[in-house]
Amino acid sequence: MKVFISADIEGCCGVSFVAETHKDEAVYQTCAEQMTEEVLAVCQAAHEAGADEIVVKDGHGDASNIDPLKMPAYVTLIRGKSGHPYNMMFGLDSSFDAVLYVGYHAAAGNPEFVISHTSTGNSQYIRLNGAYMSEFLLNSYTAASMGVPVVFLSGDRAICSSARDMVPAIKTVETKYGIGGSTFCISQEQVLKELGEQTKAALKNVSACQLMLPEIFEYEVAYKDWKKAYQMSFYPGMESVDTFTNRMQTKNWLDVVTAHSFVVY
Repeated sequence: MKVFISADIEGCCGVSFVAETHKDEAVYQTCAEQMTEEVLAVCQAAHEAGADEIVVKDGHGDASNIDPLKMPAYVTLIRGKSGHPYNMMFGLDSSFDAVLYVGYHAAAGNPEFVISHTSTGNSQYIRLNGAYMSEFLLNSYTAASMGVPVVFLSGDRAICSSARDMVPAIKTVETKYGIGGSTFCISQEQVLKELGEQTKAALKNVSACQLMLPEIFEYEVAYKDWKKAYQMSFYPGMESVDTFTNRMQTKNWLDVVTAHSFVVY
């Protein structure tokens, strides 16, 4: 079995503040170590469940957060940003049997996690076909475009709920939940235990997790800054809806991920 793991940091155990996700802050290193531990737990469980080839994409920031020296022999770690619009999914192709997500988080505009966002902090929210677009939604449609099932996700309660709404058979592990500016964190011991258990359960249930692409995509970005909105309204295919909002429609998924890789950065 060949599996692809896309990993982020904001949804990892204990991470609760923007500063903890930035490399130039003293508190970052502890969170990067936790990200590594959670990825390792999922890799080990997947290997025990029959995955003999595992590719991990470090998906946060400059993609140099996971400790490469802790990865087992059966894991290939992709570090750094290629520049490809698939971004957090770079390296995925139709040869994989399943996709798993580690450390994912609520979408921009979701009040249930204090550092919710989608890709960057530039948008108030992003909608895809009327639904708030998370990185989970974005990346899962990329997986679906290649016919690869999305079987597992760990992260805050809001993104776990969103994932189950989109892929009812997906297995999830909740690491925390938010109320206002507070984060209620589940213990590291409990999270690591559940990561192992639910990863194994997910890889027994791959066939139930196929996701179909819509026939048409309406991609809408509401910016925090009207100047950014004006500038990005000139991206090919985007049109201005109002002072803060741009929109595009297309039948081609690659159009959406390509636009996204430019207009929210």
